[in-house]
Amino acid sequence: MTKRDIPTVARLFSKAFRDRKGEVAPDLEGYLETVFFGSPHYRPEHGSIVYEGGSGDVASAILAVPMEFTVHGRPIIAKLLCAFMADGKDGAAGAARLARQMRATRQDLCFSDNSSPVSADHWVAGGGAVLPIQSLEWQRSFRPLAAGAIACGRYLPLSHSRGVLGLLGWFDGLLRRQRPSLVPVAAAGCRTNRASPEEFFRCAGAMMERFPIRPTWSKPEFDWLVSVASLNQSLGSLQYRTVIAEDGSVIGAFLFFGRKGREATVLNVLCAAGHEFDVTGQMFSHLDREGYAQASGIAQPFLMNAISRQRWLSFKHRGYFCMVTRHAEIKDAALRNEIYIGGLASESWSRLLTDF
Repeated sequence: MTKRDIPTVARLFSKAFRDRKGEVAPDLEGYLETVFFGSPHYRPEHGSIVYEGGSGDVASAILAVPMEFTVHGRPIIAKLLCAFMADGKDGAAGAARLARQMRATRQDLCFSDNSSPVSADHWVAGGGAVLPIQSLEWQRSFRPLAAGAIACGRYLPLSHSRGVLGLLGWFDGLLRRQRPSLVPVAAAGCRTNRASPEEFFRCAGAMMERFPIRPTWSKPEFDWLVSVASLNQSLGSLQYRTVIAEDGSVIGAFLFFGRKGREATVLNVLCAAGHEFDVTGQMFSHLDREGYAQASGIAQPFLMNAISRQRWLSFKHRGYFCMVTRHAEIKDAALRNEIYIGGLASESWSRLLTDF
């Protein structure tokens, strides 16, 4: 894919995923260029691929963002696959050709975090694997009536108006007094501090070292990722926190989008080994004190025990988290849950999921 393909790909995306025949959202083309040509690791061989039909137009495409990963101490360039689309007979033929390019024998590491059941079957047929835990999203309610209204907002826009949420907030206050379990318990002796992107970056690098397969997150790549993630204003403002133990040491960090009084969408939670309960407990307590109706985030195997101890918690299937790799050591480690992936190292931050 080259930059001259962007207008055609924008139309193809709008038709395939937004049911628009020819209409393209005003800033979609600019966003596609920023995300799929702007990464510090972008090279044509690491980027998106397209198939041109008989008329010379793009008939199918796979959008990809290159990301650097560390695999047992060595760097590789992985691909985050964000959208697979096709149009017409040429598109169907092209989709089959493109899918063959994504087979395990051809890739160091490719992954997607929101595949459909049909797509997941194709990933597995191509030598890939499904990560079942990362395919789940947890949701923790703090103010369930307001959270329910927010969830209905897609179908009933008035349900999450300021007036309705204000009224429901009053009833939530009564409910919280009757159901103390709605209020998360903070970790004893811990506190949460606001952090800068640089502070989060320093903490994240050290805390991910426990995983043999993880995002490398060089400073240029991390800065670029948070800059494009920050464009997703529909999820709120991007915020950073650190968790401090009683002795003053930093034991955890989390990164989230926050819409004040509504929802906190957690991208990444990291902690020092052995502090999973402290960090998750402190995170939920902090988000509750900040007034969010609920919090949600991608499930991670190393946090499942701690997350699952929360009250008023539910899990839902968010789309299959799939991966392919030609390296047996990567696939084996992923299936043993020895991989850190998701959040910034996934599509969770993309406007293509929530906008346009």
